[in-house]
Amino acid sequence: MTDFVLDQSTIPGVVLAGGRSSRMGRDKAGVTLGGRSLLDHMLSRLSPQVTQIAINADDATGHDLPVVSDRIAGKAGPMAGIHAAMVYGAGLPATHVVTVSVDCPFFPADLVSRLASVVDHPDRIAIAASQGRSHPVFGLWPTALAADLEMWVKTDEKRRVRDFLLRHDVAEVPFPLHPTRASVLDPFFNINTSDDLMEAERWLEALRA
Repeated sequence: MTDFVLDQSTIPGVVLAGGRSSRMGRDKAGVTLGGRSLLDHMLSRLSPQVTQIAINADDATGHDLPVVSDRIAGKAGPMAGIHAAMVYGAGLPATHVVTVSVDCPFFPADLVSRLASVVDHPDRIAIAASQGRSHPVFGLWPTALAADLEMWVKTDEKRRVRDFLLRHDVAEVPFPLHPTRASVLDPFFNINTSDDLMEAERWLEALRA
């Protein structure tokens, strides 16, 4: 057993908004849903759950928040963004930092508290799951693992997130589907295409009803 207790009042958050968005054909952060950008949706949903927020992107014009760019060159994928978040959190300093993806505007309002509740060791990673699928970009990451993650990204040819997780102590936290007027919504529904955006508009209306 360990005496480690994660203080939830010290957890910062980073919105991962630096992806290529190849299927959408434009920067997802600026895509409009219900009259607001996806980035604005994410910031308003994450703000009550963390102490402070940064944005992992090349640019975040119009937002007075820290911009945390990838520190690993070459568009190395989501793990490069998570590495940048770890480095940001370590500099605050914080023992853990939470990451969320900019294309999932319905993620749980209790994401951070539930992830933090299973972290009983300073090196434990907590990731979200729903419907039997893991969502590691929605994770709570020990900032002390930044150097290990950087080395892994630079040396692992496949860069599969699950391969990195296998190297560490990971707790998976299942989240339930969210009931709406229309049906039940997976809170980690993500917007990759224009069709997904249209579906997200329908979900937004169902949630507002």
